[in-house]
Amino acid sequence: MNSFISRLLLLCLMMLLGACATPKAYDYTALKQSKPRSILVLPPLNNSPDVRASYSMLSTVTAPLAEAGYYVFPVALVDQTFKENGLPHPGEMHQAPLEKLNEIFGADAALFITIEQYGAVYQIFDSSVIVAAKARLVDTRSGQLLWDGAASASSSEGQNNSSNSLAVMLIAGLIKQVANNIGDQGHSVARMTSYRLLAARPGGLLPGPRSPHFEKY
Repeated sequence: MNSFISRLLLLCLMMLLGACATPKAYDYTALKQSKPRSILVLPPLNNSPDVRASYSMLSTVTAPLAEAGYYVFPVALVDQTFKENGLPHPGEMHQAPLEKLNEIFGADAALFITIEQYGAVYQIFDSSVIVAAKARLVDTRSGQLLWDGAASASSSEGQNNSSNSLAVMLIAGLIKQVANNIGDQGHSVARMTSYRLLAARPGGLLPGPRSPHFEKY
């Protein structure tokens, strides 16, 4: 019995140490060597059922990238250029040769975003809008992957759902469901996701050449 308890305690300790272990640091070698100054953002691929997702997300990515210190090509102009050249959909745009993107736009790197989730998630007593996306930054000159990451955000973050009244919870949940159907909370949540995904931070993008922190890496 004592041997069993000892093994059980050892197993619990190993699980605790594993949970507390420091996440592996991201390898920025390729990004540091490439040092991209300009980024071309392609309209995101949309794997969600909401048709608004791609261009809603696209409109939120310029700010965090610019604040991180990169030049970002105007996303509306990029989208229009693709469409005028016979590539009207994000899926087709993502298939464009990298050397062509460099030749036409002169971009150092291209950012490919995929939206995994965009929209309301309904539960019995509550509902929330969730936006989840992943991204890849690729050197248009060499085709090398410079960075990749993923992030998500929810409209229910920071809310206190501790009410003990079943009736209040049901009514609040119904109101939120109606509000989510009428309006597009996804856009504001997409902005949160974009900042978490693309802002200069540990695990995210490194500061760009226009950032005062650029020389630190």
